Amino acid sequence: MAHLLHIDSSITGERSVSRRLTARAAAAWRAAHPDGTVTYRDLGQNPLPHLNTASGLARMVPPDQHTPEQQASWQLTQEVVAEVKQADTVLLGLPLYNYGAPSSVKSWVDHLIAPGIAYDPVTNAGLLGDRQFVVLVSRGGGYGPGTPREGWDHAEPWLPHGLSLTGLDPRFICAELTLAPVNPAMAELIPLFEQSLAAAERAVDELWVPASAAA
Repeated sequence: MAHLLHIDSSITGERSVSRRLTARAAAAWRAAHPDGTVTYRDLGQNPLPHLNTASGLARMVPPDQHTPEQQASWQLTQEVVAEVKQADTVLLGLPLYNYGAPSSVKSWVDHLIAPGIAYDPVTNAGLLGDRQFVVLVSRGGGYGPGTPREGWDHAEPWLPHGLSLTGLDPRFICAELTLAPVNPAMAELIPLFEQSLAAAERAVDELWVPASAAA
């Protein structure tokens, strides 16, 4: 049975464009997999704890030598990795905050870099790559070629590198200029935002074809 892991990370609730896109993608996935199941994780509302001096070494110390803090952190890492392993498709909402990924997404990635369960510590072969990974990006401004802030988006270029050990290979779908409707200084960019959002929504709609349409 097909299984979807749906992850949101935006902190802006109903105003979030990334949540709008992941919800649309999840609906399209359900239409194409009517018997499929879904796991949902909201990193915006319930972020994973960041690795610290008490817990972080859990990935470098044998489990039988774990402190209580390391044991709890390792158990959470096992849960996070298991969610990915159980999924045929992973959806991640990735808003751009201060030119980078939300810290909650960084923590999720840190928990996934787990030797023995997410990658082989001897060969460095990724153990999570045999699945679809779709990342729905929202950016408040414009960061494309020729724009004043070209290259300032450090989230999308980072994610494939951050997850490279695991074998996860993201496909990005992006809507940008999302602040145009709410920022008077960007009002003239609203048509470009609408075009970008429409293109992202079309890309989402083309990800899966419902079984009824394929028959």
